[in-house]
Amino acid sequence: MADKRFIIEVEPAKQAKDGKPSMGPAYRSVFAKDGFPAPIPGLDSCWDIFRLSVEKYPNNRMLGRREVIDGKPGKYVWMSYKEVYDLVMKVGNSVRTCGIEEAGRCGIYGANSPEWLISMEACNAHGLYCVPLYDTLGAGAVEFIICHAEVTIVFVEEKKIPELLKTCPSTTKSLKTIVSFGKLTSQQREEGEKFGVVMHSWDEFLLLGENKHFDLPVKKKTDICTIMYTSGTTGDPKGVMISNNSVITLVAGVERLLGSVKEALNESDVYISYLPLAHIFDRVIEECCIHHGASIGLWRGDVKLLVEDIAELKPTIFCAVPRVLDRIYSGLKQKISSGGFIKQTVFNFAYSLKLRNLRNGMKYTEASPLGDKIAFSKIKEGLGGNVRLILSGAAPLASHVEEFLRVVSCSYVIQGYGLTETCAGTFVSVPGEHDMLGTVGPPVPNVDVCLESVPEMGYDALSSKPRGEVCIRGDTLFSGYFKREDLTKEVLIDGWFHTGDIGAWQPNGSLKIIDRKKNIFKLSQGEYVAVEYLENIYDLASDIDSIWVYGNSFESFLVAVVNPKMEAVEQWAAENGISGNFDALCKNTRVKEYILGHLTKIAKEKKLKGFEFIKALHLDPVPFDMERELLTPTFKMKRPQLLKYYQVGFL
Repeated sequence: MADKRFIIEVEPAKQAKDGKPSMGPAYRSVFAKDGFPAPIPGLDSCWDIFRLSVEKYPNNRMLGRREVIDGKPGKYVWMSYKEVYDLVMKVGNSVRTCGIEEAGRCGIYGANSPEWLISMEACNAHGLYCVPLYDTLGAGAVEFIICHAEVTIVFVEEKKIPELLKTCPSTTKSLKTIVSFGKLTSQQREEGEKFGVVMHSWDEFLLLGENKHFDLPVKKKTDICTIMYTSGTTGDPKGVMISNNSVITLVAGVERLLGSVKEALNESDVYISYLPLAHIFDRVIEECCIHHGASIGLWRGDVKLLVEDIAELKPTIFCAVPRVLDRIYSGLKQKISSGGFIKQTVFNFAYSLKLRNLRNGMKYTEASPLGDKIAFSKIKEGLGGNVRLILSGAAPLASHVEEFLRVVSCSYVIQGYGLTETCAGTFVSVPGEHDMLGTVGPPVPNVDVCLESVPEMGYDALSSKPRGEVCIRGDTLFSGYFKREDLTKEVLIDGWFHTGDIGAWQPNGSLKIIDRKKNIFKLSQGEYVAVEYLENIYDLASDIDSIWVYGNSFESFLVAVVNPKMEAVEQWAAENGISGNFDALCKNTRVKEYILGHLTKIAKEKKLKGFEFIKALHLDPVPFDMERELLTPTFKMKRPQLLKYYQVGFL
């Protein structure tokens, strides 16, 4: 197993030159050793993905949702590919009746639903830019995106209509039409009309373009199909322009990858749609499912009911973010520990046997058929009984969770890595390769990848253990940031997209993400935290000298190390009857609570989001200094060193 290598070199390394750092060799997937997958015939746009599947699989189940009878959820009720197509054509005609032409901007706002996908396909049909709207980017994000992208029509989930109307009149320079996925109240109609916005219920809107016919424009590969807004830096969200070519290249790459390990998607696959379609991860997975004529079952929009929806749908493909898999892991561990002695003994024996066989290179189907039957069958049933592939993305999955699920889920569990700018999947671990545990796998077979040295952080792409910034080249890359050529030029240099993430090549050609070049990171639920921005806000606290904020992708909250002001702490301690010198006071729980309370007050005043609040802190009476290598000569924080210094016993 150790001699398998899943990448091949396609370009030699480059030494540092003219102020540019050195770059390691460029590699690509071994599954693309004879070249990248050829374009799929007839596939020039996202619309073609859907259109060709309608021709090929007209009667296959495409979109399903649970029927609710007398307030109780029933079975999934399905629309076929042809039925969805007919609705898409109606929606498209109605959009065009509103006067919206090719390259017009159409917003979609709400949880995943059949209407979300139908609206998206109508955009694809008529060459409109689909602009997903979502409010997790912050209070003003929806308003900002509508104004920045000049969105003229928004399709919106019923319960989000009040949020959308709050953006008026700021957005009404471009926004002229709002279409509810369901009903509208007369009050909402009046409010919209007051701002000059025409409001439609879903059923009304479908009738708007009746008896009208609009020719579908010819769509080119280079045409933009979606603008996805992403956070990741301080300041406003950035609009990532994704072309038809990016998506169809990715679909061809996934097909090559899964086909190479005999796990190709097919028309009998069933996918549970609950990760937001507003993000690239779910969007491209659903495009892959549609390309193969598979079925997409929509959840009810409530995370507490997700497991029930899964049990009813019985999906074969399950994509998740680590937060969801952590929850599944914790629930299973709790159930196992509350079982009797005999049950626990049987489980532990079956677990260690299967794990040993997986580590020795056996396939999950052959590693322990008896153990699967006796010990793990109920766990498999909990995910519906049919899951064959669990894909984790958006943040790193802890190795112990990944390994546990590989054993007990009776399916392949793999991790992927990508960004909106790379059209999601850029690395995916190979199903059945157990030694890729804890990595994001090798590159997908449609990109080239290299590492660029980051000398200031001590990362050398040319060392025997190459580490550096992950750089990506290929047709899946985005077409630029909308109206922000300056930001595009910062990250796209000589055809290479600089991700800002630090990676380390493993001997088998898989990659491990080990750090972040800029001081921005994701928490476990996928939110970006711009740490310098937060430190500047928390520095406003009158009783602290300096603060270092830390978080990582395995935790859902932030912690901090604070240098408090001696006078402020001693004064507060005296007023509150706490004795001791400054060192002792910094260890006192009540003093910590007092400082934490002050930081929380500032966070509330500055309207920070919940995940930006500090949840635990350590008080260091000694200010950060150069002697301990915690600061640069210009008094900038040396974050890797701070982490190393304070990690023991605190983080």
